[in-house]
Amino acid sequence: MRFLPAFLRKAIRVGTLTLHGPDGFEETFGNADSGPAVSIEITDPSLDWRIFLNPELKGPEAYMNGGLVVRDGDAYDFLRLVYMNKRNFDKTPNQIFWNKIDRKLRRFMQHNPVSRARRNVGHHYDLGNDFYRLWLDEDMQYSCAYFPSGNETLAEAQLEKKRHIAAKLGLQPGQRVLDIGSGWGGMALYLARVADVEVTGITLSKGQLEIARQRAAAAGMEKRVQFRLCDYREVGETFDRIVSVGMLEHVGVGYLEEYFINVRDRLAPDGVALIHTISTKSPPGITGPFIRKHIFPGGYAPCVSEISLAIERSGLWMLDCEIWRVHYAKTLRHWRDRFMEHRHEAVEMYDERFARMWEFYLAACECAFEFGSSTVAQFQLGRLRDSMPLSRDYIDQEKKKLKQAAP
Repeated sequence: MRFLPAFLRKAIRVGTLTLHGPDGFEETFGNADSGPAVSIEITDPSLDWRIFLNPELKGPEAYMNGGLVVRDGDAYDFLRLVYMNKRNFDKTPNQIFWNKIDRKLRRFMQHNPVSRARRNVGHHYDLGNDFYRLWLDEDMQYSCAYFPSGNETLAEAQLEKKRHIAAKLGLQPGQRVLDIGSGWGGMALYLARVADVEVTGITLSKGQLEIARQRAAAAGMEKRVQFRLCDYREVGETFDRIVSVGMLEHVGVGYLEEYFINVRDRLAPDGVALIHTISTKSPPGITGPFIRKHIFPGGYAPCVSEISLAIERSGLWMLDCEIWRVHYAKTLRHWRDRFMEHRHEAVEMYDERFARMWEFYLAACECAFEFGSSTVAQFQLGRLRDSMPLSRDYIDQEKKKLKQAAP
């Protein structure tokens, strides 16, 4: 092996990485006095130059295809070491080259008209409801949970998330609520149950729509909670409240302003919206090539400055902004543990390559929120500056009421 060892000698400074290659090659990189020790094996000789040329794409693909095997530990252990040395990886000439190319093309890669948005959503969310049931909580909440004490179970933390969002919406009986990106229906059903509101949920996933409608029927709430197969740009009515959890990541940087203008136009004059999204503390960036190609085509988690600029241009008031820092790392740890517990079932549903892809994806996301710059932001918006109380004290008061309505 020639190229990959040269690359790793420069990149690994914290902890150690032992590389085992074809024909008995072995070398250890890094500093044994700091950080974790990880051992990997490369079984395909061509990966020596493939990973060297494009590490952020070919490394994950090598893991997916079985050409990169973690001997000691698992994908998380390997990626933890990578993230501890990420600054060095990012400074390598090949990585700088690909980042420049991706930045020039990012608007094209995030071009999400309605037709393409439908295809992109189908790629990820229509993998099969049974697959997501393997590792999500019973309410099938596929977004960051909320851990006030840090010791909550996954189900408890997801309930805390729904309760926190409901409190910030300041719901009143009889109000009409739009849920943009309603998923499997858990948020919409929760809001209708605890606050006596009418909810319209929209999704582009046929699989999610089917389950959401079944759940509404089973709960006897079809008249109060309705779900549509619909893009946010296709909604024509106005609503007292709008909630959107984990959907802004699918909008694309070129559509952020249009998205918030749509939110504004769908709100009643005194309406309030709560937009919950993955974001970052870093400046505007790109979506990594592995996630862009294999997991979320067209996806991008916008930074706070990009979101704020789009909100400003929409004319909406930013009533509040809350940053959740490590909550998603905790959520992803639960998801990854549950996925690994049921990994054999994922293999039976699809194949080993698919299971390795998702194992890598969940571990990479956990590391991004634990060691990287990824975070979660909640933006509370209104058409009027005084749409909500002037102090945050009302949030805890509302949460106590909601807890009594649905313990």
